[in-house]
Amino acid sequence: MKREMLINVLQPEESRIAVVENNRLEELYVERKSVENYSGNIYRGKIVNLEPSIQAAFVDFGVGRNGFLHISDIEPQYFRQGGYDPEEIMRESDEMAEAAAQRNRESGRGSTRVFKGGRPRNKPPIQEIFKRGDEVLVQVIKEGIGNKGPTLSTYISIPGRYLVLMPALSRVGVSRKIEDEDDRKRLKKCLLSLSPPKGLGFIVRTAGAGRSEGELQRDMDYLLRLWKAIVRRVEETSEPGEIYEESDLIIRTIRDIYSDDIDHILIDQKESYEKARDFLKMVMPRVVDRLKYYDGPGPLFHKYNLEEEIVKINQRQVALPDGGSIVIDPTEALVAIDVNSGNFRGNASAEENAFRLNISAAKEIARQLRLRDLGGVIVNDFIDMRKESYRRKVERVLRDAMANDRARTKILRTSPFGLIEMTRQRIRPSLKRSIYKDCPCCEGRGLVKTPESMSIEVVRMLALAVKNKHIVRVTVRVNDEVSAFLNNKKRRTVSEMEECGNMTVQILGSEGLFPEHLEVDCRDEHGERVEIDS
Repeated sequence: MKREMLINVLQPEESRIAVVENNRLEELYVERKSVENYSGNIYRGKIVNLEPSIQAAFVDFGVGRNGFLHISDIEPQYFRQGGYDPEEIMRESDEMAEAAAQRNRESGRGSTRVFKGGRPRNKPPIQEIFKRGDEVLVQVIKEGIGNKGPTLSTYISIPGRYLVLMPALSRVGVSRKIEDEDDRKRLKKCLLSLSPPKGLGFIVRTAGAGRSEGELQRDMDYLLRLWKAIVRRVEETSEPGEIYEESDLIIRTIRDIYSDDIDHILIDQKESYEKARDFLKMVMPRVVDRLKYYDGPGPLFHKYNLEEEIVKINQRQVALPDGGSIVIDPTEALVAIDVNSGNFRGNASAEENAFRLNISAAKEIARQLRLRDLGGVIVNDFIDMRKESYRRKVERVLRDAMANDRARTKILRTSPFGLIEMTRQRIRPSLKRSIYKDCPCCEGRGLVKTPESMSIEVVRMLALAVKNKHIVRVTVRVNDEVSAFLNNKKRRTVSEMEECGNMTVQILGSEGLFPEHLEVDCRDEHGERVEIDS
């Protein structure tokens, strides 16, 4: 299997990174300079409002838009401000985790592993911890979407290539995604032997699995230099504002996405290439040779036929390889995905054909969610299947396909209506929202009124004009199709109104007007403008 990472940054307004597997687009990351991007940044903030009813605070963090801070994202050390002992709260939380694991062991259901030192289960009321004007160090964990401001957390985390620095953790740990117990013990032992500074915590990321002590040491040194710079900046500033800015898309993607199965990384801009090379030399020197500068004759994405693939990402309907399709409709509340059999034809029974189509759809759904960066609640309407075993297999294929997704996901079992509901972590607005804006004609509905509907509205307006005795001339400007409908099918009605209201009606159509355009100009006998309902 051939995997490549392609980085296109020739246009100063936009950076695009694609991960291609056997010449098929699997992941796409797009960032535009014109779009706000705060995720991962650290700010000095000030509490400006408290909402006890939702146990949240709103924080001014110096970007002109307040952030949302929920009680669950408040680090226990802040509990001291309300007179609570964080060590006591954490001890109680650990005991509760131990008791829950014991119950699971006895019942044989649920996880029996005990994760101590996580977020406390019981928290004091937020109004007892903070008051207006209190200062907090916050990190943006989710971009603002629509009218909602960014989501903040006081759990600061600074990612490196193999480690994550968590200042408030005060211990070392290993990512739960690393399941090999021997490797977990070895990594923890390595971290302890590196003698991390007292009071700072480090977690080994998934990418750290199998790494040597030297590689972890290099990453830890890099993170400690970064942390010292942050502390210095905190001491030097007193007003709400930025303390630390997350790396740009290129460094961030190489740091978080690159894996050993990627054969090479191509960058089409010299300056960005040099920057990425410096980063690799610092944190992954053994793979520097895999980074290449692309100066081929044609655009990089065109060479790999990615532009066509990117256009398809924004289409509502996605064809499946063996026939059939999926239709993706994002709404305010959820994302609805419908599986259509379309032209899918198999030689087996209807049940077998539905199963094969659903398997194909499950794989494509996982890919499309990743490419489009769709999050929140997602409801998948698969083709109905009677066999329980087939339903379970489709669920399993969907889970396996989502396993490579970096966003957290949760997938439920098939409902009695044949739906599979799932959630996917939403960190930033979807790719479509970053590229498009609502259509000014249909205002985001995706539909416009038919010429008949618009003609009915015109006739209603004329009926109002008939009642106004001052009006002697009416000019209606509409789209060409509406004009044709009125002149061909409503001419008699319009003529009757002219006679009844003792006025003349002129209908003007234009191809340049959008389908719902309706402009009615009424004049009296002196040529003065008259309001239709005056």
